[in-house]
Amino acid sequence: MLGLWSSLRTLPEGVTHRVVLMRHAEPVAQTRGRCYGKLDVGLGAAGRAQAVAAASSFSQGDLHAVISSPRVRAKQTAQILADAVDAPLHLDPRFAEIDFGAFEGRTYAEIEASHPQAYADWMRSPTTMHFPGGESFGQMKARVLEGVRALRHAYRGVAVGLVSHGGVGRIIVADALRMPDDAIFALEQSYAGVSVLDWWDQTPALRLLNWTPR
Repeated sequence: MLGLWSSLRTLPEGVTHRVVLMRHAEPVAQTRGRCYGKLDVGLGAAGRAQAVAAASSFSQGDLHAVISSPRVRAKQTAQILADAVDAPLHLDPRFAEIDFGAFEGRTYAEIEASHPQAYADWMRSPTTMHFPGGESFGQMKARVLEGVRALRHAYRGVAVGLVSHGGVGRIIVADALRMPDDAIFALEQSYAGVSVLDWWDQTPALRLLNWTPR
């Protein structure tokens, strides 16, 4: 990434906006096999190492600001990145992961047992699901894209970092590529994975997708 990022540090002529997307690093082990959208969980030891490794590929001044989902796992990842680039950190709830409502904190096996039809619908068509007491994918997509529009309005001619979640990153990249909702899971979003999107006014270009340090 050091060599690759060095080629991306300078905005090409005509680029009006750059957003460097990063998914939060790996959270604590207790989240495995559970729904944790709105649920606040922090990074585990492996996640902190991932965040440091990804952030170490950046230098001071690479990003004008870092915007983060308010979820703890994203904030902790974003703080490591913000410290690495010496940029201010701002929280924006529009970039939070989907609210799983009644499914928050529960294992997939528990959800299948208690809500068999809803679980079957979810597995069959995840982007049409409205979680009981939570959000639908459509609601999440609307707030995320509104957040992107606001971010691009606020930051012009500079690169900014956006630390969020797998679902958020997929929505932003899929919208730039004009992908249908049911295709977004074709976009891998690894823990601490980095993607780069440029815009020439209203025309986006994906410059990097889901890079992770090795």
